[in-house]
Amino acid sequence: MRSSVRLTTAVCSLLLLLIQVASALKFDLPAASGKNERCVRNFVSSGQLVVVTAIVSGNKGDGQVVNMHVKDSLGNEHGHPKDIVGEKRQAFTSPADTSFDVCFENQLVSRHNGANLHRSIELDIDIGADARDWSTIQAQEKLKPVETDLRRIEELVGEIVEEMEYLRAREQRLRDTNESTNERVKWFAFGTMGMLVGLGAWQVVYLRAYFRSKHLI
Repeated sequence: MRSSVRLTTAVCSLLLLLIQVASALKFDLPAASGKNERCVRNFVSSGQLVVVTAIVSGNKGDGQVVNMHVKDSLGNEHGHPKDIVGEKRQAFTSPADTSFDVCFENQLVSRHNGANLHRSIELDIDIGADARDWSTIQAQEKLKPVETDLRRIEELVGEIVEEMEYLRAREQRLRDTNESTNERVKWFAFGTMGMLVGLGAWQVVYLRAYFRSKHLI
């Protein structure tokens, strides 16, 4: 029994570690006086919680101002914090199935600290089950660490299943659209061929009648 629990704990820890490693993104953003916005795009389903965590290096007053802008493809604004230093979190719930962008810009306000100024940014985007505060849930429901990990993985698997169902339904719609388009193209081709045959027959009849009227045949 203990070996089983240990194995389950190890598997849960490995899965959670892989998920956390895959979601982290680090990059350097040079300072510029003009527009130098850099964006990261992700996709989210309707009603899912999204937590954007950004850790920006540097200090205020070093001649650089880093601004973050969170927006989706539907035109909704989900936060626009300015002059970020250190850790900054921005959370929102998606109103629909859509893509969203997390954009950063590093404005150069002075050069007294030298040339080639830049800020290092570490970005972490948590969606759905990953975005929930599991430490609070564990404390409120008095769950064991392995139970918390299992519940989190259960919700992650549920989200994956829902995403697969969405992709399957979308593939089915695309297949139906493709079949309908092929059917229309087929009947359009038949119609075009019928019109060409009819036009050719009419031309033969017309030319025969014309030549006969001219006593050529």
